[in-house]
Amino acid sequence: MREGALPPASPGMRIGLYGGSFNPAHAGHLHVGTMALRRLRLDRVWWLVTPGNPLKRGRPIAPLSERCAQAAAVAKGDPRIAVTGFEAAIGARFTRDTLRWLVRRRPGIRFVWIMGADSLASFHRWKGSAEIMGLMPVAVIDRPGHTLSAPGARAARRFAAARIPESDASALPGMAPPAWVFLHGPRSHLSSTQIRDARSGTGEP
Repeated sequence: MREGALPPASPGMRIGLYGGSFNPAHAGHLHVGTMALRRLRLDRVWWLVTPGNPLKRGRPIAPLSERCAQAAAVAKGDPRIAVTGFEAAIGARFTRDTLRWLVRRRPGIRFVWIMGADSLASFHRWKGSAEIMGLMPVAVIDRPGHTLSAPGARAARRFAAARIPESDASALPGMAPPAWVFLHGPRSHLSSTQIRDARSGTGEP
């Protein structure tokens, strides 16, 4: 599949959207993808490799094609995970733009936005965060160091009434937004920042 192409999908499918710079992709991303597939009973998870993150300006980032190829290599063990860099092709700068585009053009698909608990802490600073919550259900995956703090994040408090019990997670893709769930379970301590720092320390590119 071309990096700028949208993965194939059929009406009625339950698809999780997991966006990020994937700079680089690693086993932690795979852990999130497989956990979401299992707990939310999704048909597919799409890794949306972004051109760049507006909240992470100034950090070195590999070319989009390189990041997509590396993400595909990490995800190849699970055929239910597809990697795409289509956001660059449609000119989407913010997550809100991407989700708007998908909801308009794939109205028969039950999308769920997936984010880590660390992202929930800054979610109130995302462009159009309230609109994102109104576009599709959201699944928040627990991350080390955020188990206790994430539920108290500003966005979590604002949308507290829309939070569903974790025991109902499999029903989330069929729910009308706003609706979100916080998923606990085994957590990965890997991060792209740590991997980049380790590579720099050993002289790797």
